[in-house]
Amino acid sequence: AEPGESSFEWIAAVSLAAGAAAVGYLAYKKFLSKDKCCKAMVNLHIQKDNPKVVHAFDMEDLGEKAVYCRCWRSKKFPLCDGSHTKHNEETGDNVGPLIIKRKEA
Repeated sequence: AEPGESSFEWIAAVSLAAGAAAVGYLAYKKFLSKDKCCKAMVNLHIQKDNPKVVHAFDMEDLGEKAVYCRCWRSKKFPLCDGSHTKHNEETGDNVGPLIIKRKEA
């Protein structure tokens, strides 16, 4: 063996190991990281053709009580249908509805 041959093999082995470690770390961050759930889309299917989903209601039209969805899973969106219960069980989340009611005099 030539004098420089073993150092070349050592450098190649270290480079290969470092590259494999980098690829492994990136794969872990992409697929197995615990933070992935926090970066997922909330709105999965409601008005996806709109750049922003907005609903506005006049206070006079609300009646005595209005219950609005905050989990984006309601079939009656923007009104709550209780879908947050299943969402919370499946994900460990703790989201609930927004309830607006008139103050009793």
